[in-house]
Amino acid sequence: MTSKDNITRNIVLVLMIVVAAAFRLLAFEYKELSNFNPVGAIAIFGGAYFTSKWRGYLTVLLTLFTTDIILGYLYFSKLTLWYSGAEWTYLAFALMVLVGSLVKKVNVLNVALASVASVLIHWLLTDLPGTLYPHTLAGYGTSLVNAIPFEYNMIYGNLVFGILMFGGFELAKTKYTFLRTKKQLAL
Repeated sequence: MTSKDNITRNIVLVLMIVVAAAFRLLAFEYKELSNFNPVGAIAIFGGAYFTSKWRGYLTVLLTLFTTDIILGYLYFSKLTLWYSGAEWTYLAFALMVLVGSLVKKVNVLNVALASVASVLIHWLLTDLPGTLYPHTLAGYGTSLVNAIPFEYNMIYGNLVFGILMFGGFELAKTKYTFLRTKKQLAL
């Protein structure tokens, strides 16, 4: 794999992530899609496919940050760069990238397991600071229970967008050798 091929591969990965991220913005118009979005799948995908892991983290977290700003503006008509509890959300998505980097062989089972693990991470971390509930164990428990419908949407989003992104990239790799890594080309 030449340096040019690696750059092209990274551009394709980033473009796939940007296109998928656009679907996150649909939740503004269609409230029933809340948490049914590609962000978890993007995190797993970025962790799995970027050969330079820092690019995976940077791309995923920058995508999340950008769409957060856009959604914040759409909902509240003002630019908000940070919100209460954002540190837990970003930590959860950084851990999802890590989960994606643990996917050594892309197949349906591994992507499904990574999707479920990512939802569990999101569920347990993003409800920690709980601004709506008392800062007690009972408040945290109530927060977790009330978050279950949103987490169902997230698992569905991870699975649907994961199939599209992973399946699309794996299919593209069979046709375009420049999308394969050096290790895959050696096989």
